[in-house]
Amino acid sequence: MGLGVLWRFSRPHTIVGTALSVLGLYVIAVASIPALAAGEGAGDLAWTLLAAFCVNVFIVGLNQLEDVEIDRVNKPHLPIAAGDLSIPGARAIVSVAAAIPLLLAITQGALELAAVGFAMAVGAEYSSPPLRLKRRPVVAALAITGVRAVVVNLGVYGHFALSLGGDLAIPGAVWALTLFVLPFSFAIAVLKDVPDIEGDRRFGISTFSVRLGPERVHAIGVAALTVAYLGMAIGGPLLVDDANPIVLAAGQLALLPVVWRWASTVDVHDRAAFTRFYMGVWGLFFAEYLLVPAAVLSA
Repeated sequence: MGLGVLWRFSRPHTIVGTALSVLGLYVIAVASIPALAAGEGAGDLAWTLLAAFCVNVFIVGLNQLEDVEIDRVNKPHLPIAAGDLSIPGARAIVSVAAAIPLLLAITQGALELAAVGFAMAVGAEYSSPPLRLKRRPVVAALAITGVRAVVVNLGVYGHFALSLGGDLAIPGAVWALTLFVLPFSFAIAVLKDVPDIEGDRRFGISTFSVRLGPERVHAIGVAALTVAYLGMAIGGPLLVDDANPIVLAAGQLALLPVVWRWASTVDVHDRAAFTRFYMGVWGLFFAEYLLVPAAVLSA
C-alpha cells in the first residue's frame, strides 16, 4: 500500500479541515497567554496534530469499512471500493489509528482523553451497527455537528490552554468560532449526502436528501451557512473582545456572497458539479480557521 492510497483513505478534505482547526485553536491559545516564549508548545502541537489525524482516519476509515457496497455506487474512487486497499489492510489502519490517539490522550489528562474518546465513540456509532446513526438523518447531522463544533473547538482549545500553562477559561473568539461552526457543520452534514442519493436510496439509508429531495436539502444547507456567516458578522464584533471586530465582520461579509453565488449556479442533479460545490464549502470552512485567528492576532 502506497502513501497515495492512505491519503485517499483518510479523505483529504477532512484531514485538512481537522489540521487547520487544531492550528487555528493553537494560535488563539498562544495569543491568550502572551507571556509564552516564541515556539513554546510546538512539540505539543505536533503530538496534537498526530492525534487529530489518527482520530480522523479512524472515523472515516471505519465508515468506508461499513459502507463498501454503498461506496461502490456513490464513491467508487475510494480505495476499498476501487479495490486498491483490502479489507484486512483497512482494518489494520483503523486499528492503529484508534490506538495512537488513545495512548497519547492517556498521557495528557482527563480532558484530552474525554475529547478523544467521545469523538471516536460518536464516529463509531455513526457508521457501525447496532446504532448506525447515519440511518437517522437528524441524529446523524447532530452527531457530526457536535464533534466538529463542540468537541474539536472546546476540547482542543482547553487542551492547549492547560498544556501551555493557562486555565480553562474559554475566550470569546473560541466561543464565537464554536457558535459559527454549529450551523456550518450542520450544513456540511446535510449537503454531503446530496450527490449520494442513488446509493443511499438503494441500500436503505434515509438521509435528508433521500427523504426531502436534493433541492430542499440544498436550500436548507445554504440557509444554515447564511446563519453562520451573518451570526458571526453581527454577533462577533458585539460579543468578542479579544479579536479585531473589523477583520472579523469584514471576512464574513466577504465570504457570504461567495456562498450565495456558488449555490445559485450549481445543478443539484449533477453529481460532479454538486461535489465541486460541496468541496468549495469545505474550502470556506478552512478559511474560517484562518480568519478568526487572524482577527485575534490583529486585535
